[in-house]
Amino acid sequence: MSEKTISAISTPSGSGGVAVIRLSGQNALSIAEKMFIPSGKTAVKNFHPYQMYPGNIQTQNFTDFGLCVYFQAPKSYTGEDIVELHCHGGNEIAKGILKQTFLLGAVPAQAGEFTKRAFLNGKMSLSAAEGVIGMINAQSESMIKAGYSLYQNRLGKQIKEVQDKLTTLLASIEVDIDYPEEDLQNSIPDLINVKEELLKTCNRLRNLKNSYETVGRRVKNGITVAIVGKPNAGKSSLLNAILGYDKAIVSDIEGTTRDIVEGVIEVKGVQFHLYDTAGLRQSKDVIEKIGVEKAEKLLEEADVVLHVVDGTKAFDAEDIERSKSIQNQGKLLHFTVVNKCDLTEKVDVFPVEDVPCLEISAKNGKNVQLLVQKMYEVMEKKYNFNSEFVVERRHYDALKEALEILDQVYMQAGEVPLDMLTVGLQQAWQTLGEITGETANEQIIQEIFSKFCVGK
Repeated sequence: MSEKTISAISTPSGSGGVAVIRLSGQNALSIAEKMFIPSGKTAVKNFHPYQMYPGNIQTQNFTDFGLCVYFQAPKSYTGEDIVELHCHGGNEIAKGILKQTFLLGAVPAQAGEFTKRAFLNGKMSLSAAEGVIGMINAQSESMIKAGYSLYQNRLGKQIKEVQDKLTTLLASIEVDIDYPEEDLQNSIPDLINVKEELLKTCNRLRNLKNSYETVGRRVKNGITVAIVGKPNAGKSSLLNAILGYDKAIVSDIEGTTRDIVEGVIEVKGVQFHLYDTAGLRQSKDVIEKIGVEKAEKLLEEADVVLHVVDGTKAFDAEDIERSKSIQNQGKLLHFTVVNKCDLTEKVDVFPVEDVPCLEISAKNGKNVQLLVQKMYEVMEKKYNFNSEFVVERRHYDALKEALEILDQVYMQAGEVPLDMLTVGLQQAWQTLGEITGETANEQIIQEIFSKFCVGK
């Protein structure tokens, strides 16, 4: 527990209904006692924890009427004594009260220092702390849920269970080495059982690692949707129709879109990043050629491809070949979107099998929302966005490294003496500890908390 009492404004700057100044440390209550005058008879030093008391907040230059609440150590966010002063919102009021806490002995809190103290005082794991910043920075409901899962230490608990299993394996191997003649009840005396336990552990870590590769990174970064097709097929019109406003320039002139135009929608808590691309064709125009190259690159990286074709024209060999090419890339979702169905009585069946096809009118909106709904349904069926998954790249990297080590240990089991397996088991335990913070170095810890705002 730090000897310094820190203080910071914990609410965003600007005018608002309420601002909160937070203090944490052994002198938090005594500082509050010198600047908060309760309206009732209970003195600040006798405040019951976790109850709000009204009163005057006094500074050198002004007085505000507000509230004070005391969180007693160790049952507080940081594990230290915490006091929060709730004043009227407004930059100058909050700044003046904060300045008064400094005059009475508090020091300015650094970015993320309250949460860092919570971690250092054993109130939460490092991964749980990352859940806090994940929730604060979330740009979709699914990211809020993923951050809350981390904050609840669900990943940390799973990692701890794996570490406990590795510890049991290490202990059992050492017992078997030191006392080979003993038949101890808790030992694992044969190679078969060691390999079985290793395999179960590897599979568990593999499932966690795979959850990032499939759903986790897409929930955090959003799902990439490439809108591609020949010039003047209606790609920009489709982007505008999905977004519900005019983001891309629409024109009858071919090659209007020269660069990638992006828009974002959220469907049932999941973000879809839509990219309208330059029309795919051979061009001598230098600028348009660059746009086409960008479109081709995005096509390779996209999770979802909406291949837009003009329903008023006969499907030619180029349309068909493009559809087959996208299909061969193994995209998670590939739709052929037959646009301009409002301009023709009958649209020919698109002659590429096993590719979902939907007739739409980007102009009048027909089937546009149905297309969005189908995009979500296919992705949800594939990944189950409500499941538990890893969302942080740092966690993924540690899981991947630990899994590679344990896979090697598994391959060595039976080929080398048992005691030689202990080195790998210990390395894997240490690597997993980087996720929870047990073995994370100061650089990792500092980097994580630097992402926080002051006051959290």
